[in-house]
Amino acid sequence: MSISRRALAEFVGTFWLVLGGCGSAVLAAAFPHVGIGLLGVALAFGLTVLTMAYALGHVSGCHLNPAVTCGLIAGGRFKAADAVPYIAAQVFGAVVAAGLLYVIASGRAGFDLAGGLAANGYGEHSPGGYSLTSGFVTEVVMTFMFLLIILGATDERAPQGFAPIAIGLGLTLIHLISIPVTNTSVNPARSTGPALIVGGWALTQLWMFWIAPVLGAVCAGLGYRLFAGSAMDTADVVVGVTIEQTTVGVQPSRRPGGSQ
Repeated sequence: MSISRRALAEFVGTFWLVLGGCGSAVLAAAFPHVGIGLLGVALAFGLTVLTMAYALGHVSGCHLNPAVTCGLIAGGRFKAADAVPYIAAQVFGAVVAAGLLYVIASGRAGFDLAGGLAANGYGEHSPGGYSLTSGFVTEVVMTFMFLLIILGATDERAPQGFAPIAIGLGLTLIHLISIPVTNTSVNPARSTGPALIVGGWALTQLWMFWIAPVLGAVCAGLGYRLFAGSAMDTADVVVGVTIEQTTVGVQPSRRPGGSQ
């Protein structure tokens, strides 16, 4: 696929992630009597990634997240030269989705943008009132685990075809843990979209939701290479067989005696 097609896929996928995830939080989480609550929002974020991984994984690898892109580079799964168009497309998709969500949400009588549009925050803007330190540690650890799940589930030695399910459920679990702390980012693009619409405090705190997720992702990428190695290091490599992964972040791999 050309870089323009892959970038377009990243735009569409990230648009869906922010519209589906943040939209569920803004429009449905506290809907009177039948609101989906924290569990529903967590599941919504997981479902956006799961559905896009199956729909677009074969086009772009379905990163949908600058931290994932950086982590895959650190893990040797993605070319650094393609990072800029991927990240630009991800951020643009998130901003467009946040803008559309604002248009929809503002159509309700009494809507107040001060509610945050599902923006991420710490301190007084943390849903549970958690500090900057708590938020930073949470985002680093949650993103580290998210990348570990991605790298492991998409490893050519892992069971084939199930990676989107593991990744989607992993993101759901991450949200169940960390929504009370930071409203859960683990994704700088997801944080940037709502922050640009909300402005003020959300933009002031946005730095943390870039630095912490990228740090956690890069550590996971480097760590996975150290302790998991590659398929070439294991005894179960089947000579002459080529396995082509088409899910999150994995490019076709060359095996001994095989072809791309």
